[in-house]
Amino acid sequence: MDDLLRDYLPILIFFALAIVIGLALMLSAIIIAVRNPDPEKLSAYECGFNAFDDARMKFDVRYYLVAILFIIFDLEVAFLFPWAVSFSGQGDLGFWSMIVFLAVLTIGFMYEWRKGALDWE
Repeated sequence: MDDLLRDYLPILIFFALAIVIGLALMLSAIIIAVRNPDPEKLSAYECGFNAFDDARMKFDVRYYLVAILFIIFDLEVAFLFPWAVSFSGQGDLGFWSMIVFLAVLTIGFMYEWRKGALDWE
């Protein structure tokens, strides 16, 4: 039983340290934080627009276009991390397939840039 507890001791220390650091950070934020609320800070702000009365009011859809483009490119770039981790085990096919993927990603980005999808007026 002692061996089992000794094996799990680093994990318990890690959890205890994580809890202590988390509580210390939360308490220090409560103690040190400057409380100077004004109406601008307390106003509701959501989705890039100031709060308005009617939820069925028309608004510019470009915000959602930029958000969708960000999600698409963010997810595509997330494919680079596993590829980079396993890069040493890949051959020429793995390397050139990622180069083609990055070329398609770059061409798509240049197309969106030229079409003005990233311009905010």
